[in-house]
Amino acid sequence: MAKMKGAIVVDTERCKGCSLCTIACPFKLIRLSPTVNHKGYNFANQIDPELTCTGCTACAVVCPDGCITVYRTQMA
Repeated sequence: MAKMKGAIVVDTERCKGCSLCTIACPFKLIRLSPTVNHKGYNFANQIDPELTCTGCTACAVVCPDGCITVYRTQMA
């Protein structure tokens, strides 16, 4: 069975910085940015896309505003 690699894209202008995704990520690959969006919220972002994200979608499932899109690719 091939391994999956994942990456997330956060709609930074819709994110309210609730931190639910940072708690839900089993690999702790999401953090709140030190910068703020136009509404004044620290938004979520992936720490390093090259780390062990598997595309499990836990972050997207718990996001109350649907700000996170998860992409998965199959590793060779």
